[in-house]
Amino acid sequence: MYQEERMLAILDYLKKHERISVDQICDLFLVSRDTARRDLVKLEEEGAVTRTRGGAVLPQLRHEIKSYQDRLNVVSEEKQRIGKKAATFVTDGDVVILDASTTVQACAEFLLDKQATVITNSIHQADILSNGELLNIHLLGGKLEKDHRFLYGSAVVEKVSSYNADIAFIGVVGISEQGLTIAHEEDGMVKRKMIEQSNYVIALADSSKFGRSEFFRFAKLEDVDLIITDKTPDQHVEQMLDAHHVKLIIAEK
Repeated sequence: MYQEERMLAILDYLKKHERISVDQICDLFLVSRDTARRDLVKLEEEGAVTRTRGGAVLPQLRHEIKSYQDRLNVVSEEKQRIGKKAATFVTDGDVVILDASTTVQACAEFLLDKQATVITNSIHQADILSNGELLNIHLLGGKLEKDHRFLYGSAVVEKVSSYNADIAFIGVVGISEQGLTIAHEEDGMVKRKMIEQSNYVIALADSSKFGRSEFFRFAKLEDVDLIITDKTPDQHVEQMLDAHHVKLIIAEK
């Protein structure tokens, strides 16, 4: 079992049992105590767990995260502009990865006339894309997150690793000096693998996402090639992106 798969399984266990010990990790996954500790250290660095003496627990969420349907109703005009601009980067024959964010869903709506292969873990995206006659759609199978309508888990991560994509479109909750962050660690694990498997990574984020940081970091700034947003951010944000060689495009009205 790969470390990423083991980490997802550890998080699944924590959701059911609230805490896990190093000994339990060793017994469950047949690994050494050093390997178990390394897994917990990495999960803690990413904000997914809080380590305790001899094990770990889940951290307390800092924000109430809105349901997928609620988020569809937030800044929809900005998301539409961002999504429309993002779709212009897809050319016929491309292999494209779409994550499960609502801003990326806006991009999916403008891909229906493309001739491309699209890989996604979002059941909403797959439904929208099914209207594109020339689109070849791969829906990644796994566990269903009912509130937010995405598929996750080790099966999704493993399947993504078998693809090589031209472009990945990734949504975020926060963009800061610390990197790109998300509210749900399961979603973040999938996003990370999507980024790793793509030649070019485009983050889609309305301007409210800059300067925010959620509890799970799934990527560093330098892992992203381009960010598309709805309006020019503060100068210090532009300088931060410049320093990490991240391009910025504004989707004008």
